[in-house]
Amino acid sequence: MRSFTRSTADEGGASVDNASFEKGLSIFSKTGILAPLRKTGTSATTVTRTIKASTQQLYRRYVLELIFQEKELPPSKDGRHIPLRPHHDKPLIDERRGSAYIPNTIRTSRYTVYDFLPKQLFFQFSRLANFYFLCVGIPQTIPGVSTTGNFTTIIPLLFFVFLTVVKEGYDDWKRHRLDKVENARSATVLRPTGHVDSRQDWRTGFGLRRTKDTQTVAVEEVIPDSDYQWHATQWKDLKVGDVIKLSRDEDVPADIVLLYADGENSMAYIETMALDGETNLKNKQVSKALQRCNTIQGIANCRAEFVVEDPNPDLYRFDGRVTVDGETLPLTLNEVVYRGCTLRNTTCAIGMVINTGEECKLRRNANRHPKAKKPAMEKIANRIVISLVVVVISLSVGCSMGYLIWKNAYERKAWYLKHLGVDFEDIIIGFFIQFNNIIPLALYVSLEIVKIGQMLMLNSDLEMYDKVSDTPAKCNTNTILENLGQIGYVFSDKTGTLTENVMKFRKMSIAGTTWLHEMDIVKEQEEQGLTQTKTKGKELNVMLEPTCENGNALTKTTTAVSVRSPSPRRSSSQWRSTGRPDHVQPEVTTEDLLEYIRLRPKAPFSRRAVQYLLAMALCHTCLPEIRDGEIEFQAASPDELALVKAAQELGFLVVQRSSQSVTLRISRGDGTELERTYQILDVIEFSSKRKRMSIIVRCPDERIWLITKGADSVILPRLRMAQLAIQKANEVRKSLEVEHEMQRRSEAREPQNRLRPQVTVRTASYDVPYEDAVAASVSDKFAFLDNPSVCDEGAIFTRCFKHIDDFATEGLRTLLFAQRFLSESEYNTWKKLYRDAETSLVDRQERIEAAGELIEQTLDLIGATAIEDKLQKGVPETIERLRRANIKIWMLTGDKRETAINIAHSARLCRPTSDIYILDATKGNLEGQIMDIVDELNIRAETMPTAIPNHTVVVIDGHTLAALEEPATHGNAKELFYSLIPTIDSVICCRASPAQKALLVTAIRNHSHQPSTIKKKGFLAYLITPKRTPPLTLAIGDGANDLAMLSAAHVGVGISGREGLQAARVADYAVSQFRFLSRLLLVHGRWNYARTSKFIVATFWKEMFFYLPTELYQRYTGYTGTSLYESWSLTVLNTLFTSLCVIVPGVWEQDLSAETLMAVPELYVWGQRDGGLNLRKYLGWMMAAVAQGVVVWWVCWGLYGGIAVKDNGLFAVGNLVFTVAIVWTNLKLLIIDTHHKTGIILGAFGITFAGWWIWQIFLASAYAPGVWPYAVRGGFFSSFGPDPAWWVALFAAVGLLTAVELGYKSTKRNMIISGLWRLGWRKWMQWETWKGLLALGRGGGARGAGPMWAWDEAGGEGRNVEEWDVELWQALEREQTVREALKGMARVGHEGDGPEPEEISKEEEDDEKNRVEETSTMDSEGQHGSAVVESLQISK
Repeated sequence: MRSFTRSTADEGGASVDNASFEKGLSIFSKTGILAPLRKTGTSATTVTRTIKASTQQLYRRYVLELIFQEKELPPSKDGRHIPLRPHHDKPLIDERRGSAYIPNTIRTSRYTVYDFLPKQLFFQFSRLANFYFLCVGIPQTIPGVSTTGNFTTIIPLLFFVFLTVVKEGYDDWKRHRLDKVENARSATVLRPTGHVDSRQDWRTGFGLRRTKDTQTVAVEEVIPDSDYQWHATQWKDLKVGDVIKLSRDEDVPADIVLLYADGENSMAYIETMALDGETNLKNKQVSKALQRCNTIQGIANCRAEFVVEDPNPDLYRFDGRVTVDGETLPLTLNEVVYRGCTLRNTTCAIGMVINTGEECKLRRNANRHPKAKKPAMEKIANRIVISLVVVVISLSVGCSMGYLIWKNAYERKAWYLKHLGVDFEDIIIGFFIQFNNIIPLALYVSLEIVKIGQMLMLNSDLEMYDKVSDTPAKCNTNTILENLGQIGYVFSDKTGTLTENVMKFRKMSIAGTTWLHEMDIVKEQEEQGLTQTKTKGKELNVMLEPTCENGNALTKTTTAVSVRSPSPRRSSSQWRSTGRPDHVQPEVTTEDLLEYIRLRPKAPFSRRAVQYLLAMALCHTCLPEIRDGEIEFQAASPDELALVKAAQELGFLVVQRSSQSVTLRISRGDGTELERTYQILDVIEFSSKRKRMSIIVRCPDERIWLITKGADSVILPRLRMAQLAIQKANEVRKSLEVEHEMQRRSEAREPQNRLRPQVTVRTASYDVPYEDAVAASVSDKFAFLDNPSVCDEGAIFTRCFKHIDDFATEGLRTLLFAQRFLSESEYNTWKKLYRDAETSLVDRQERIEAAGELIEQTLDLIGATAIEDKLQKGVPETIERLRRANIKIWMLTGDKRETAINIAHSARLCRPTSDIYILDATKGNLEGQIMDIVDELNIRAETMPTAIPNHTVVVIDGHTLAALEEPATHGNAKELFYSLIPTIDSVICCRASPAQKALLVTAIRNHSHQPSTIKKKGFLAYLITPKRTPPLTLAIGDGANDLAMLSAAHVGVGISGREGLQAARVADYAVSQFRFLSRLLLVHGRWNYARTSKFIVATFWKEMFFYLPTELYQRYTGYTGTSLYESWSLTVLNTLFTSLCVIVPGVWEQDLSAETLMAVPELYVWGQRDGGLNLRKYLGWMMAAVAQGVVVWWVCWGLYGGIAVKDNGLFAVGNLVFTVAIVWTNLKLLIIDTHHKTGIILGAFGITFAGWWIWQIFLASAYAPGVWPYAVRGGFFSSFGPDPAWWVALFAAVGLLTAVELGYKSTKRNMIISGLWRLGWRKWMQWETWKGLLALGRGGGARGAGPMWAWDEAGGEGRNVEEWDVELWQALEREQTVREALKGMARVGHEGDGPEPEEISKEEEDDEKNRVEETSTMDSEGQHGSAVVESLQISK
């Protein structure tokens, strides 16, 4: 881990001068990191930004401020003045508004009754196709202009828009319902006795609703001699100045100032998990000026005046003051509780409301009115629409010019056309209206139907169903389903998202020996019936007092020895690290430790171990409670709870604790229990600045004992042998850096992106004991504890620090315990200083910390602890899959830095060999820190140019993020930071507020749009210039503090976790566990992106294919605009005959199986690179449409149109072309191009095919007889229907198209499998290529005849798996060996998910067991890799 800083003296201050900045630019330029920055200075970009800023300013001035009256409020002169009264008869006035404070209602919905319709109309017609049809439909309504009717465009358009608006309104109405539930929650407020709350809304004033007089419900009896009473009311009815009462485990409804708390010393314990994600309980204390507010009468008599700051989003600072009886005291964060917090471990608390509704800190940090999200693919679709508009205009102009030519050449000479000419403007408008359907009118409506089907498929996926919580996956926003296939960044919360917020004590290091604690695992397995034996607790008969360092100076020196125990145990109870599953675990457990202490209570190691256990049981602030006859603990943090429970399991149970004493119940060897009481003298509490806590107790033998626990970085300098400890720590750190560097070099030589499963390595040393271990004596079993090394301080330091590093890389949270004994005189002298600091009114916290610093010196090391923050199931495997899918993962949390880094190791967000860079604004010169990171990355790239870059992680905190936004202080650090980030693999952001999380997501969204080099281009060149979609962002979280982040990202995923369902309700998608994110993205994301891409190109293809014969037909009509097709068939074309062929594959198509996509996450890169919809693919489909349209017309005209015998009318030939087009469109899209053919696909083809012939019969019967160009009546029965030429032309056209299509696909597939498809034209120009092909065809033994020759020539063996074509993977899926291998790889991390397996026979079960055992004994990578190669050769 590295923390890069530069001295401000060396740099000349906090800011970096221009020379240093230019140096940084040059360094970035060498590595290509700052290439995008140079392009941002172009004039076009500047103009774009200026226009955007001006537009936003106008929108803010005239729309928000003038129309919606949403003005930025000026700051108040001296803050909010709020008097303390039991009840305010009139609402308090907000100085900034000149009216009452806003109500306590919140709104998470996007629209209101007033702005829903205008916003939706703007949103719908910002879609280019809708705007295009609006422009076409309006002039079409003018009589005499259109040749296809006056309302054939505008009415369907308005109907389709209406359906979409109704859907959006329904979605937002559901959000309104959730807001209503939130606002209607119950709160207890102080009101006058018999108070009646008259509620009136806007409908009452117009007589639409009667005034509702609601008497609030009394929750207590009236207190004698008091005119006030506690009443129950709704959250929305609370106002600034109200006095409310909170009960235990109750949520805080608004920002309040504490008036009373029934905890010791007027303390209240608050959980802020929903606010900032932190799991530790916060201590809140009532101000000394408000000590009399413990009763209703006391509140009524206390004439306090509060002055508090204006509403702002800063969660970590609060400024205010309170004046009582002329005495003014400050109000800080310690006396204020914010909305969204929960009261814990406190029976009752009373507070006064200071902020309500949208002005609360929680809502100020939320993205309160998020905009509707659009799919990223819509931008590409808009570009296609623009290009098709150009095509329509070109066709219209071309045909119009053709009419002018025909008019001059023929019409003027034809006597029967005299005086029948048509004006040129009418001709061009008529053609424009005729060809406007090349842009499909029902594009967005059909797409909505497709997305509804995709949503239902996602919601019904049993593989994402959690059996434990009975929760399936849920799609709340179906408009952005394809975005799931193009994610480039994942921003994840920690608590409740990656972790379960359940801490378990896992390891301990005592006197240089490490012990594994797995009693909880054994207990869980016994409860699940996995073990037959029941573990009995070991009882102790040892010295129960800590040993003074003077009386037990263990100073013998020896060398370190390895710790192994011959005690055989089942591997089923063995714990595995999620961060390092291959790491060797200690083979001695805490049960062995208890056994040793029981057998040798007076041994030196036993004394150290008992001292360690006593320190765990005493150094905490947990409060024991008896519930249902069992002792439960209320802890300020899960870490302390884990330590206390571990002490209980090891025989040291805390049975009682108060502010004065703590009582332990300790088991004895004779089966009895002994209780010992320790007097608590002082507690120096933990803080983020101190990073430690201390407790001073008086032992039963009257000795004064100081116990300290904290981070190793703060404990080491305070040890009695600090110099030796720091020396050993540096030696260990250097040796570990050497090991990590060797491991990095080893990993750099490994090939990248090989097809391999992620397997958990199990070490033989876990389960294989020494020979004859069972018969070994107890003395031999614990012989290593008699080694003098357990008394050597140097050896202890070395091994302890090595243990700490191992614990950290395994993702465990580490703490060091240290202690010392104090004399009476030393303690009394210090106590006077500490008491003065506690009672100080100025800089109280700083003085307390300074006093604690004086006593926490010359400590002796007790040992180290390792606590596991349990991850959710499958988190490491999911993160590894996402990383292989080229997705960068960020962890945004409110926890402290050390905790975040430990979880990152546990979740494999950080690897053991990762380079971790810490950016810290408190160390100054952020630009210099970023430059140092770039220097190291540059040096590594130059020294190892061919090696795989090492995994890099940047750690940043909320304070540093805020500093980046201050250019006056840190110069260009912000630009450098966001230019560096794309080169970093992962980022950990700790101590981040909800607003900062959203700001970070928004910044990455903006900076991920890498500007391209701007050149002077024409309009057409701009349209066809390919631009890759920038990587999309996804945010995932489970709490209310994550809502802003979820709204700011392109895609928001909520987890229905421990913090409630707020995120799951508001997010675009909801899952029950983080592990389902991999299937959501890799499977459903890929499928939906591929389906939607195919739907778009197929929709545009079929329209171009259908209307091209009409254009070719115009030469036979004098370019007068006569339609080739009959009008009613044309009207129902997209509804009845070409809708299923694009909708059904858009819902059910699967280009690759789910097992393949989960086993090979690299295939996800296809969507990130716009593989489904890009310029090349679009042009290919359009060229195919043009070619196929030309073939259909000339085949039909050549075989029937020019030689028709029975019916030479327009309807016969037009119907023939129409029939060929319908049959070929459905055959191609449903049968030939669809890979995953199911009964639904085949049924859709059958329905459409049969429906067309039924429509033929209907037309022939329904039309009235008459004389016009379309002789429909009876034509199918009597004229062209019985004509063999008509049917010959039909089968010839369809057969020709089918043969060409199948031939092309077969050739392409064979060339892909053989490796010829990617050879490139340069290879085809070489004689060696053709020579190899000839040898391959003859089957000779020359070099070119090898089965892998073409594959090697194309670089197939060197290409990454994501570059393999889809057709190749489809061929591999047909091989049984590969399919089984992929299926096994896909289940890693998802064992137990999905539907219940079917019952199998005993023989099948034995065969499967043998196959699994054989697989586990082989090298998985080589096995599956050879399977792929073998299947590839077979396919050839």
